[in-house]
Amino acid sequence: MTETDSLLNMGKVYTSLTITNRADQIRAEDGTIAPEQIRSVTLENVLVDTGATTLCLPSEVITRLGLKLLKEVEVATAMGMGKGRIFRDATIALCGREGTFECLELPGGRDALLGVIPLEALGLEPDVGNQRLKVLPSESVDTYLTI
Repeated sequence: MTETDSLLNMGKVYTSLTITNRADQIRAEDGTIAPEQIRSVTLENVLVDTGATTLCLPSEVITRLGLKLLKEVEVATAMGMGKGRIFRDATIALCGREGTFECLELPGGRDALLGVIPLEALGLEPDVGNQRLKVLPSESVDTYLTI
C-alpha cells in the first residue's frame, strides 16, 4: 500500500465477512440438499459504511449465493434516486457474531458495503481511530441488546 492509499483509507473501517444462503442452510438441515451444497462466500476488505442502511452486495455475489429477490424499491444514492433490488436470506458472519439480513444489490460490480442495520443488530460499531470493528458486550449490564 502506498502512502497515498494510506491517506485515502484513513478513518475508514474494513472487515472480512462470510455470507451464506440461509435458505440453503434450511434445506440442508431438513435433508433436501447435502451440507456441501450450501452456497457461501467470504469477502475481504468490505467497507463498513455508516451512510448505508443495510448490507449491500454486488450482483455477481448475489448470483453466486443464489439469493431470492424480495422486492424492488427506490433508493437514495450519492448520484440521486434510483431503482434498487432487495434480496432475502443473506446470513452474515463476522467478529464471532452471525445474523440473517436482507441485502441491497449494488449495480456495476461495486465493492460490498456493510451498513448500520446489520452492525447494530450484531452489536458491532466502527472504531474509526483504530480502523477496526468494536464488538459490543452481549452479556452483563453493558449488553448492546435492549427491549
